[in-house]
Amino acid sequence: MNIFTQFFKGTNSEERKQAILQDLMRREVEVTRDIFGPVPKGVRREFFCLDKHTWVWYEEWTDENGQPRQMTTRYIIRPKEILKSQNGGAYRRLTIEEALNFQKATQSYYHKIKTHLYADKKPA
Repeated sequence: MNIFTQFFKGTNSEERKQAILQDLMRREVEVTRDIFGPVPKGVRREFFCLDKHTWVWYEEWTDENGQPRQMTTRYIIRPKEILKSQNGGAYRRLTIEEALNFQKATQSYYHKIKTHLYADKKPA
């Protein structure tokens, strides 16, 4: 039995597919963590697409009193609106300014992953 067979022994194709998707999502997060500007030391920032209707922005930091803080913002895309919920609170519609900023962030996200992660690398 070779190492490849040992690695995948006992897993089904759906589990492998999920593992690959999770790995790709982790790589996308790494490439796009600076979309909202430089990430300060000690801050964890993630912005990612869960599916075609759901985006998440997660940030973790330590406040001025040394207390750990975190904020999770979930965006739900609908045909005529974008909804936002923070830390599991009620959903509300984005303002025009928020929607424009969200659009810029998602465009930057797609550009970064296309050029840095999924670039079409042709042989020289």
